[in-house]
Amino acid sequence: MKPTRFETAIALIDKKNAEDPNTYQVSGLEYPKELLYSQRMTRKLLQFDSNASKALQISVRGHHICRWKIGRKEYPMDRVGYLKWREELKKMHASTTGEILEQVGFDEQFVDRVEKIILKKLIKKNEESQTLEDVICLVFLDYYFDEFAAKHTDEKIIDILKKTWVKMSDNGHAAALKIPFSEKSLALVKQAIS
Repeated sequence: MKPTRFETAIALIDKKNAEDPNTYQVSGLEYPKELLYSQRMTRKLLQFDSNASKALQISVRGHHICRWKIGRKEYPMDRVGYLKWREELKKMHASTTGEILEQVGFDEQFVDRVEKIILKKLIKKNEESQTLEDVICLVFLDYYFDEFAAKHTDEKIIDILKKTWVKMSDNGHAAALKIPFSEKSLALVKQAIS
């Protein structure tokens, strides 16, 4: 059976992310970092919102596409440089995903919708952009938080958690509190949200 446009788009996003020269180890196996991340994003989205639209599913899968191509070192190592880097990445993720969608035959309206979700336009007003933000936060908390927390002071982690919490919806908060955190991580989370 011929794959659908949706399936083809997901496969093409995965193909690009499989080119990531950076790897991440899970249970002794190495994966291209962004491929693993995007698959975790999809898994978390479907746990969080089993009725997610195709546009949202594609946005979640493509929101880090080819991330390694724009290095953090290309921007000043300060807050302004960091924000500029993040903004350039978002534009690149949206346009790269958009090109794939055009290539497989999605119409302009659908492509525009996906790009807006990835760019997180009107985040508190656009439910799908908010869901993307929730899923980003949930994936970080579930898969990357312990490792990240081990590299930084408790003060810095609590500050980051506070900023993360503000970005999330009430549903996101509820899902976050169901994550099986380590004892130390749970203590940091509780401090941040109290």
